Amino acid sequence: MLKLHGMSRSNYYNLAKACLAFKGLPYEEVKAIPSQEEDYLAKSPMGKVPCIETEQGFVSETLAIAEYLDAIAADKPLLPSDPFARAKALELIRHVELDIELVARRCLPAAFFGATASDELKESTRVDLARGVKAVSRLFVCDPYATGGAMNLADLYTYYSFGLASAIVQTIFEEDLLADLPQVKALMDRLAQEDPIKSLEAAAS
Repeated sequence: MLKLHGMSRSNYYNLAKACLAFKGLPYEEVKAIPSQEEDYLAKSPMGKVPCIETEQGFVSETLAIAEYLDAIAADKPLLPSDPFARAKALELIRHVELDIELVARRCLPAAFFGATASDELKESTRVDLARGVKAVSRLFVCDPYATGGAMNLADLYTYYSFGLASAIVQTIFEEDLLADLPQVKALMDRLAQEDPIKSLEAAAS
């Protein structure tokens, strides 16, 4: 059986759980925290969570985990089979991750762990997030899902990456990150009421 290593405080761990649930694959959860200890680095080279344990070894990075799950269980794909549709889903995923979440993460220590964010850091984060919001707004279809008519991995990334980024922005700037993305806000509300997200959050509460 697959084993998912990580902790529920990680949005990427929860995203990986959603991928497994989306595909209906059985798995065991193994509690792990980010670590620079050598035994954990052998599983996840940067010491991050999550990673997944397979019969052949470990795979880290959520996108790689999702690709692996699609390869071993192709009956309910996380990504479209059409080459262009697949590329557009991956394009949106990367922009959401790189231009929204990772930008907001600059202020994560200040938002949740008592650190201090300088005025310069706040301003650069605000500027870059505005650029990111404009970029992703060009890519979202939201008809009704992120890239079109069927839920896929882009929706799961949207939910978990925007969820964290929105919480950081609300805490640091007291602003709504989704104010200029009403279609994404509506999508987030929709996804919260649909499996696998709804079932996973109900089980966690």
